[in-house]
Amino acid sequence: MSFFSSLFGGGAPTTIDGAAARKLVAEGALLLDVRTPGEFAGGHVPGAQNVPVETLPGGAASLPKDKPVVVYCRSGARSARAQGLLQQSGFVAVHDLGPISAW
Repeated sequence: MSFFSSLFGGGAPTTIDGAAARKLVAEGALLLDVRTPGEFAGGHVPGAQNVPVETLPGGAASLPKDKPVVVYCRSGARSARAQGLLQQSGFVAVHDLGPISAW
């Protein structure tokens, strides 16, 4: 397994745009902010849960794995990493919004 596939769970990470993310969340998807608690406290998307990427996958252990998840961060790097970690942990539908600014 290569370094990148260990980070991202195999294939190249995929992202969705803000409109698709908002639609998924409106339909019941979980919205995860994978930034630090300090970044989260400084501003986040309403309704988002803060699960820092450094705490994954254990930090998401209480979340339902059969529910779609949308992840975001500051620039997109941590959300791509989180997407792979969550997929490796058995989450069935993880969508990477990338940066919070894409919301």
